[in-house]
Amino acid sequence: MPELSVAVFATDDDQRAVLQVLVDGTSVASTVYSNAALPLTANDPVIRKTQSFAPDVLLVDISTDAVASALRAIELLHQELPNSAVFAVGPMTQPQLIVSTMRAGVREYIERPTSTTDLLEAFVRLTSTRRKPGRESSRGKVFTIVNAKGGSGATTVAVNLALALQSVHHSTALVDLAPLGHCALHLNLKPTFTVSDAVTNLHRLDSSLLDSFMARHERGLQVLAGAAAPTSIEPFAADFARLFDTMVGLFHYIVVDASSRLDSATRLVSNLSEKILLIAHADVASLWSAGRVAQYLGESGSRDRFALVLNRYRKVAGFNEAETEAAIGAPVLWRIPNQYFAVSTAIDRGVPLMQQGNTEIARSISGLAEYLTKDDLEVKRTAWSLFKTV
Repeated sequence: MPELSVAVFATDDDQRAVLQVLVDGTSVASTVYSNAALPLTANDPVIRKTQSFAPDVLLVDISTDAVASALRAIELLHQELPNSAVFAVGPMTQPQLIVSTMRAGVREYIERPTSTTDLLEAFVRLTSTRRKPGRESSRGKVFTIVNAKGGSGATTVAVNLALALQSVHHSTALVDLAPLGHCALHLNLKPTFTVSDAVTNLHRLDSSLLDSFMARHERGLQVLAGAAAPTSIEPFAADFARLFDTMVGLFHYIVVDASSRLDSATRLVSNLSEKILLIAHADVASLWSAGRVAQYLGESGSRDRFALVLNRYRKVAGFNEAETEAAIGAPVLWRIPNQYFAVSTAIDRGVPLMQQGNTEIARSISGLAEYLTKDDLEVKRTAWSLFKTV
């Protein structure tokens, strides 16, 4: 007997019929309901009818002539049937569409036209995730760390923030998207694979294969390492959308070290992020750069999620925080103290600051992790013991 029940939504009759055949052909899922109409409001009869079947999966087809209505339907279905996973079938050539569907609540984005194999792999990922003890159906949160200008300390912040989050939730991944990756160096890891390997194998990527591509730190943090050498061939932004679509279903928190990478991939990941932390210093050149970086990355719609983290912070005469926020268009979220010797020693030794005991800078980064997760219910249930040592 099939393990999953599926409701199919497609405005095109032929496409709807094809999707039903493909779903039933996986043998692990069966179509229990299908409709040509996409729900328009929360009180739509289509919603109530779908609820009566309590499907495990809501499969929504996105046709090129009904993108807006499909996105609205996805948002409504995700809202009104929170126990059902929403899958979308659409073109892979539009990264912004992929981002929009994921933000609307899509768990899996599958290429259109699709196949039984594509659907089967998505269904298997869903069932394997559900079977993991303690893993809830909510999607993980992404925090992207970007340098305002080179050398501002994005990698140091990303590595130590990821370790702090790992100590909180034990389900954190660190992804190195820098043009030349340094996260593994900071953690004294020697990874066999990099993010490029994961992207190259997207056609068969599942939780097991992704796990094999990741290096594991002694504290349990999983790391998808960055490029070990400069390369002239970069993955498409849509590839990163598919990669992160998989990762947010497997981890509670994903920290991305974009470092000084400013391209369509960083823009896309920024759009997927809960917060984009701009790492800057309290000087004119750094803050000027922060404003330009925020403007560039925010052009695709993520501007409201930007925040400044002032690294190597010390009081500077004439520095006006309110004027800085107004000029850049982003709030100053956090200040990390200036302990350059401790940081440089940590990098040289491959022993991150979060492993060096109760220092001022470790307390600051732990506080940042706690602040970023303060509204997460799962964190609140365990927070009483998480930061007691710092």
